[in-house]
Amino acid sequence: MNIFVSNLSYSVTNEELKSLFEQYGEVNSCVIIMDKFTQRSKGFGFVEISNEEEAEAAIKDLNGKQFGERSINVAQARERQIKSDGGGYRGNKSSNRW
Repeated sequence: MNIFVSNLSYSVTNEELKSLFEQYGEVNSCVIIMDKFTQRSKGFGFVEISNEEEAEAAIKDLNGKQFGERSINVAQARERQIKSDGGGYRGNKSSNRW
């Protein structure tokens, strides 16, 4: 199960986050999302635990828990929504002759 973790302190490292979740089971992956320009944490990340029961226990126990300087939010990650803004060429409607 992929777990979304938000409201992380900007100083938290991948290793610290992984260590927090390893109390509940084997962590397959752990990543804190970084700003591509500043290389600074964006304050959220994802942790993957393959065992559903262990992942659910981690979510239940860690949501709202103080971690570092902040109270973290922990929830099952949702699939990313694909945005469709239409795209394509529609022409300039203001210059329509008809």
